[in-house]
Amino acid sequence: MLRAMRAPALLVAWLLAAAAAPAGAASVLIFGELHDQPDQQRQVAQEVQRLADAGRLAAVVLEMAETPHRTTGLDRGAGEAEARAALAWQGWPWASYAAVVMNAVRAGVPVVGGNLPRQDLRAAMADATVDGLIPAEVRERLAQAVRSGHCGLLPEAQVPGMVRVQIARDRSIAQVLAEQARAAGPEQAVLLLAGAQHASRDRGVPLHLARIDPGLAVRVVLFADDPSKLQADERREAVATPQEDHCEGLRRQWALPRAASAP
Repeated sequence: MLRAMRAPALLVAWLLAAAAAPAGAASVLIFGELHDQPDQQRQVAQEVQRLADAGRLAAVVLEMAETPHRTTGLDRGAGEAEARAALAWQGWPWASYAAVVMNAVRAGVPVVGGNLPRQDLRAAMADATVDGLIPAEVRERLAQAVRSGHCGLLPEAQVPGMVRVQIARDRSIAQVLAEQARAAGPEQAVLLLAGAQHASRDRGVPLHLARIDPGLAVRVVLFADDPSKLQADERREAVATPQEDHCEGLRRQWALPRAASAP
């Protein structure tokens, strides 16, 4: 398993190799995180700073912000409130991602929302054509992840729609990444920060990138404390922060409507 202390040298080697790729190929560096693990976000913020200092960072794409929102045009001295407004930030804890965003803004690097807009989620959920974007076995992996993520509480009839939303989000992020990579210099990288499921090579954004632009040089980094069977090119160590049992909290939350509707 790769240790975190070796990561900068590995990334430099990867960027040099990507720079030698065929003309038009750009580098995409995908970080898959667990959203409730602060050390993972801290490490990504450091990577943003390191690549920006080296002049190698073309853009940062986030799952946590929706397309088409971006910080393009913000002054390097812009404050956090301005960055949040530019990204139309909502729903995600800003404190967890502020350093990732602001390290890029202060370096003059655009931060770009990649996620599917909320108003498009219902349409994606009902769109059966989305199923054909990935193979059946990949849809089943996503379905299992949806069931597990909802602790077995989600009615089975809702699973296909939730899988379509995941696929549509991955495709949206991949389209934004490809757009940013095409605009990047030959020795620059576009960095994506997204949840580990979105980042995994066997089910997420990389599958869609391969269809959109097969020439892209893509590297996927996941963190070693992720227990899921997700696929990456590199695993990094991270300090684990204990969290409340997600499933227990979800069971309590789902029990409230049932209790309120009981006679």
